[in-house]
Amino acid sequence: MASEASSVLKAWEECDKTDTLFILVCTVFCWTIVPTVGIAYGGYAWRRNGMTTAMAAVLTIATCSIQWFVIGYTLAYGEGGWFFGDFKHFMHWGVLSEPVGTIPAILFSEFQLVFEATVCAIAVGGFCERGRLLPVVFFIALWSTFIYCPLAHMVWGGGVLGEGLGVLDFAGGTPVHVCSGATASALSIYLSYPLFRSRKSAVRTPTHIRLHRPGNSFFQLLSMIIIWGSWLAFDAGTVLALNFQAVMALCVTNLCASAGALTWACLTFYETGRWSLDSTFMGAISGLVMITPSAGFIDMPTAIFFGMFGALLCRQALRIKFTKFAHRWRWVDNGDTFATHCVGGIAATICTGLFAQKKVAAYGGVEIDGGVFFDGNIRQLWVQIVEVLVGFTWSFAGSYAIIALIDCVPGLEVLAIDQHINEGLDLNETEEFLSGMEYPDEVDYTPTPKGIIALE
Repeated sequence: MASEASSVLKAWEECDKTDTLFILVCTVFCWTIVPTVGIAYGGYAWRRNGMTTAMAAVLTIATCSIQWFVIGYTLAYGEGGWFFGDFKHFMHWGVLSEPVGTIPAILFSEFQLVFEATVCAIAVGGFCERGRLLPVVFFIALWSTFIYCPLAHMVWGGGVLGEGLGVLDFAGGTPVHVCSGATASALSIYLSYPLFRSRKSAVRTPTHIRLHRPGNSFFQLLSMIIIWGSWLAFDAGTVLALNFQAVMALCVTNLCASAGALTWACLTFYETGRWSLDSTFMGAISGLVMITPSAGFIDMPTAIFFGMFGALLCRQALRIKFTKFAHRWRWVDNGDTFATHCVGGIAATICTGLFAQKKVAAYGGVEIDGGVFFDGNIRQLWVQIVEVLVGFTWSFAGSYAIIALIDCVPGLEVLAIDQHINEGLDLNETEEFLSGMEYPDEVDYTPTPKGIIALE
């Protein structure tokens, strides 16, 4: 026993204590993102559904922590093939103080756990106001094992996309944003058109949730503050060392989020004459999404462009759910996950291939071939497009299959019981619907019984 302890302590001595402290602090800050995502979704929901919506994120923390300890870490970062790692670290066997870079392996594992839990918390936004909580637990366990971990291995763990093709994905354009957005979209579509037990149930009728204002603006404000601040640690900590690349990652992240928030807020003010907390929040999120895969590869002027472009693009994508087409086909995006994370993540990953710079990556001692515009590496653009296609297809198809299988199990029907059938908002009530992403006063959004879906 003493010899085992001494070997652990010897490996601990080889770790850099400054880097270890830095990542330890980043991990603590990043952890707050997970429950805050639930709070943000609770801000969008009807007031009576807010806490139920937030509870899914709490379940995500607990479920992902156990799954990551048992099998998640070894599937994502164990040595193995092109698509998933081996079982060398099953139950975290041998994951203690051995250095990963300059930090202990157990701390590296904990930091990467936060990534998985964050992606999962965003993804389960597809259940917002329409899905039951019990099946969420089973979905999280299966999804994190069969969807997230293989994708993380493919990009970061020595798999086919990262090691094989050489994709540039600093902190998760595809494993985080495209994956979560595609998953939420798959969940939303299945809840609109269930195939198995939910479809056969007389009390589980898929409905188009009536469009309504965010139920709790304070939740949105609180979420914006915490997510914005924690995302700085998220991107800076991805370097896994306290060097200048980490400092640059933090600075460009803040700049991109600021540009996105100001762009979206000013456009709404121009169109409506009012400042909107919702618009500012969405702009900041779109900026954070845009910077995630490129935070260690772009300079500050480029970060401003990314923020402005991301806000404009995601704002247009958000309009989809307010169209007659979406209403007719029961397209529901209650957490705005498709518009921000999926569309924004795809754009961010591709833009990384266009704007990545050798010199910025070199701040952290990383050698890359750069992107199209600054270093003339046209191949990188096609590599990034392949990453997007693989990530979206893997996440969407796999998530749809998992939620369909869960719906087959007696007692795990995924749809909530509809106490009041909601036929949705008549979009003829206003021609220019949400012209500035502002919910018009002339439309009645009062949460009457007709517009409420009760959750179990």
